[in-house]
Amino acid sequence: MALKDDIKNKAKAIVDEKFVVTDVDYVPDITNTKLTFGCTGLQFESTVLFIDMRGSTKILNSHNKSTVAKIHMVYFHTIINIAKSMDGEVRSFNGDSMLVFFQGTTKNSLSNAVKAAMQMKYALTQVVNPYLEKYSSVDFGIGLDHGKVLCTKIGLGRNSNHQDLIWIGNAVNKSTVIGDKCSKPNHIGISNKVYENLNDNVKYHNRKNSWGQVEKVNMWNSAWMVYNDKNEKYWHTNYYWAI
Repeated sequence: MALKDDIKNKAKAIVDEKFVVTDVDYVPDITNTKLTFGCTGLQFESTVLFIDMRGSTKILNSHNKSTVAKIHMVYFHTIINIAKSMDGEVRSFNGDSMLVFFQGTTKNSLSNAVKAAMQMKYALTQVVNPYLEKYSSVDFGIGLDHGKVLCTKIGLGRNSNHQDLIWIGNAVNKSTVIGDKCSKPNHIGISNKVYENLNDNVKYHNRKNSWGQVEKVNMWNSAWMVYNDKNEKYWHTNYYWAI
């Protein structure tokens, strides 16, 4: 009965305790001392980038484990380095997907996240896939949304492998839903809120028309998805940003 009592007592303590939320201007990590295993959380404003590999089960069953490990190493190394170069904070590795947070509320921080997604598309499709084609080319989907995110710590205590951070908010959920809808050739999708706040450099492509005049061409096409039982517009693109 000790295990049952322990679970019951913990559940009651969590439910009865007041949850304390602190607003911060950074992306928390697992070492943050403000995060406890009690009812505490840190909330921040962020553009959330979700990326997920497509066809990972097929890759796993087509190659030996060491080859699959190589593919994942190249894939994650590429994403992490691009994210960090654009001031993104990589969190929450989960199989072959991850979350990247671009903290801030400005159009520039939001547009940096979208530029990072375009750079990831370029690097994965143009730079590293020629090497990975020896085994299997990597396909993927990227979704982005913007909003407040609550981070809290879960687990059994410090100095334990049984601890992690969870990330809560519509920006996390919606970026995942949008990312799940994206794959080759339209690898990148963004919420309507992100689209409406983009800087022109990640929204339009400048090209000369037949009269030699420069005109703006929208890089994004609209589509519809169901989110929270409602139809919502989102945008996708097949454009990339060379690095």
